[in-house]
Amino acid sequence: MQEAVTKGQPRVHRLTAAIFLGLALVGGLSGCGTASNAAREDSAYVTQSDETDIHRRARIRLELAANYFQSGKTTIALDEIKQVLALDPNSGDAYNMRGLIYMQLGEPEIADESFTKAQALKPADGDIMHNHGWLLCQEKKYDAADRYFNQALGQRQYFQQAKTLMAQGLCQEAAGKPADAEASLLKAYEYDAGNPIVSFNLAKLMNQRGDPRRAQFYIRRLNNGELANAGSLFLGIQIEKALGDGQSARSLAAQLQRRFPDSKEAARIAGGGVL
Repeated sequence: MQEAVTKGQPRVHRLTAAIFLGLALVGGLSGCGTASNAAREDSAYVTQSDETDIHRRARIRLELAANYFQSGKTTIALDEIKQVLALDPNSGDAYNMRGLIYMQLGEPEIADESFTKAQALKPADGDIMHNHGWLLCQEKKYDAADRYFNQALGQRQYFQQAKTLMAQGLCQEAAGKPADAEASLLKAYEYDAGNPIVSFNLAKLMNQRGDPRRAQFYIRRLNNGELANAGSLFLGIQIEKALGDGQSARSLAAQLQRRFPDSKEAARIAGGGVL
């Protein structure tokens, strides 16, 4: 997927920002038909057999829109969403996708309007709350973003806590609240210890507040895996230097220059003054 719009976006470990965006499409669009009275015991479980033809067509187009969006074909995805809403004007999922698309197109006002409409249609949907929060974070409306993240985390049927805690932590970091950011990222780490963005930013925050020993734990786990990059290796060098381990710092520097010779971090090492 292409990177989301970066206007005002917090600086994070260099992975696509779209990782924060909820793309899960629930089974059945908002407004789909319910089960018949003769099968009242099944009414809580709306399945595809309960769909009208119009809602089936809308669901298929919504799935197409999601696939196009994930493939970076944003304008085609938008055209599909327009057709979904023509078929089903009360589709909260379609308005959620519309918000994601306009966020990527650099139209935050339309994205905000779309997420607001989606939430009105699906008020307990944590993915929509998360997406709205991330949009507001990119617009530097940090307090409002934090409220949406907390709302998402408070939903009983929301199961993307790791994603939202990570986004919340990065947003708090951008807002100049490092203690809050570290607390959120530590919670995210409990859910997903293998997430490189979480590990990188935890190590950075801990090192910045003068605790390189704790920072070393997180950055070493990242740099010892396949998701290490020039930025994480360079941070590892700084942390090892702070701990007085010159040999480990030099080993990381050699790895950085070998694996990422064209990076700005490798250029800084080659220029001297780092080791």
